[in-house]
Amino acid sequence: MQTLGFSCGFRDGIPIGLGYLSVSFTFGMMAVAQGLPVWAATLTSMTNLTSAGQFAGLSLMVTGGGYIEMALTQLVINLRYALMSLSLSQKLDKTVSLLDRFLFAFFNTDEIFAVASGKPCEVGKRYLFGLAVAPFWGWSIGTLLGAVAGNILPIPVRDALGIAIYGMFIAIIIPACKQYRPVLIVTLCACILSCLFAFLPVLNRVSSGFTIIICALVSAGLGALLFPVQEQERQAQ
Repeated sequence: MQTLGFSCGFRDGIPIGLGYLSVSFTFGMMAVAQGLPVWAATLTSMTNLTSAGQFAGLSLMVTGGGYIEMALTQLVINLRYALMSLSLSQKLDKTVSLLDRFLFAFFNTDEIFAVASGKPCEVGKRYLFGLAVAPFWGWSIGTLLGAVAGNILPIPVRDALGIAIYGMFIAIIIPACKQYRPVLIVTLCACILSCLFAFLPVLNRVSSGFTIIICALVSAGLGALLFPVQEQERQAQ
C-alpha cells in the first residue's frame, strides 16, 4: 500500500499556501481599513481558516454585531465544511485517531479537501498535517502583510487592491454560472435579494449578518426546489 508522508503533504500544500497569501493580503488590508488593529486582523486569520466566513464576519465585528448573529452567519457560510469532513473521513487510514480528526477539521478548507480527497489511496495523519502547513501559514502571513501594508500604502492603491477579493469571487462564480443553469439562477436570486435588502425601506435596516443568512437560505432553498438532484445523478457524482 502506498504511504504518503509529511513531506509529500507539504509539497502538495505549497500551491494552496501561495494562493492563500494573495487572498489573505486583501483581508488584512480591509480589516485594518475598517478599524481593526494589525494584531487583531492577524489573530483572526490564525484562529479562522475560512475566507468567506472571515470577510462576512469582518463587517459584523466592526459594526458591533451580536454573538448570535455572528454564530448563525458563520454556521450558514461554513456548513459545507462539515459535509467535506464527512466525505474526507472515508479516505482516512487507521493512523488517524479521533483527536487527529478534530485537529484537522480546523484546517479542512475547500482546496485542502480537494487535494486530499483526490489522492488515489488512503491518507494518513502525517500527510494531512503536512498538507495543512503551507496553507495555514500562507493565510496567516498574508493577512499580516496586508494589515501592515494597509497602514503604509497610499489610499488609491489600497482602494484598488481592496476590490481584489470581489474579483476572486466573480472568477469563481462566472464559470459555474456559464456551465450550469441552476447555479446561474440561484446566483441571480441571491443578487436580487441582496439588492432588495440594500435599497428597500425596512429591509435595509436588517443587519448584514442576517441579510447574508436570509439570502443564502432562500436562494439555496429555491435552487433545491426548482432543481432537485435525482438519486441516479447523486450516485453518478
